[in-house]
Amino acid sequence: MLQQSISITAIATVSPLGSKRKEILEAYKNTNHYFSVQDNDWMATLPEDVLNDVESLKLENSKYKYLDNSVLFSILSSRNAIKEASWNTNAHFGVNIGSSRGATAIFEMEHAYFLKHKKAQTLASPTTTLGNISSWVAHDLQTSGPDISHSITCSTALHAVLNGVVWLQSGKCNQFLVGGSEAPLTAFTIAQMKALKIYAKLEQQNYPCLALDFEKTQNSMILGEAAGSMCLESGLKKHRLAQITGVGFATEVLTHHVSLSADGDCFIKSMQMALKEAEMEQVDIIVTHSAGTIKGDKAELNAIQSVFKTTPYLTNNKWKIGHSLGASGLLSLEMAILMLQENTVFPVPYIQQEKPKEIRSILINAVGFGGNAVSIIIKK
Repeated sequence: MLQQSISITAIATVSPLGSKRKEILEAYKNTNHYFSVQDNDWMATLPEDVLNDVESLKLENSKYKYLDNSVLFSILSSRNAIKEASWNTNAHFGVNIGSSRGATAIFEMEHAYFLKHKKAQTLASPTTTLGNISSWVAHDLQTSGPDISHSITCSTALHAVLNGVVWLQSGKCNQFLVGGSEAPLTAFTIAQMKALKIYAKLEQQNYPCLALDFEKTQNSMILGEAAGSMCLESGLKKHRLAQITGVGFATEVLTHHVSLSADGDCFIKSMQMALKEAEMEQVDIIVTHSAGTIKGDKAELNAIQSVFKTTPYLTNNKWKIGHSLGASGLLSLEMAILMLQENTVFPVPYIQQEKPKEIRSILINAVGFGGNAVSIIIKK
């Protein structure tokens, strides 16, 4: 059980749904997906107004024009989160924002330059390090607390939440900014996913990503770009959006490079740990990780059915906005918080389920390459 209560006092994201809470909420209420075909591949891009905000950052500070979009996306979401939480800049709060891939576009550009000229440009090294995200966010917000960056593949954002909780429990900080950011829409990154035979094909038209469809016959993962930042505070704050009641994590023994067992063993262990911490036997909704792959989606379902006597209501947002890798867990958390606030579910349109009579608690799952799973439980 958590030693002290942890409040979520703000959450802000930039995603294909936008960056403003009202427009994000309205987008979750519709049955549209936010994919488009670019360069002969499905992908989910940020809307034009958010991209304009990214460009404004480069004009605001000349140093920012050398940063990868993964860093700039995170600066935008972090500014919005801090503003919502009414935190002061120049304050002593921690920052832990991670990424699965990091400065993907900058790295590819710098490597192409190296192959052509047989030498690297001056800023090649500092602009491609993973630590860029948290360090630049901390610089932008002028915080004096610790800043940490990490990559634990697609569960990165929820691992940041775990880290924030532990820092708060330790008493070293009373406030912690956590999150994830990903700008993976580059030719090489998409080619890597296609090489794994998990990427959606162009002929998949109606709903190109069929996350949580357990009858699909083709893999249907699609990449999306996004960032999310969340403010955590010690204690039960009156202005909290939600309370974290349980956290769980587990890693499977590697059997292959994308290691996730058919029974979802790491999910079973992480969910059981979170449920034990929250002192609960049941939750009302699970926001699944399900990225739209046949084996991955089924493994998570098998794990859920193993842990719960009655399968809770299952939902997901990757059918709508794709898989933003290291940022995806924060987008799932945002979706869960919105459902708690609105006391409604955001369904997957091609899945029929009985809606819960009341929404009191929601479990959010994430997992990444290497079989590392995280489960977080929140309640009103």
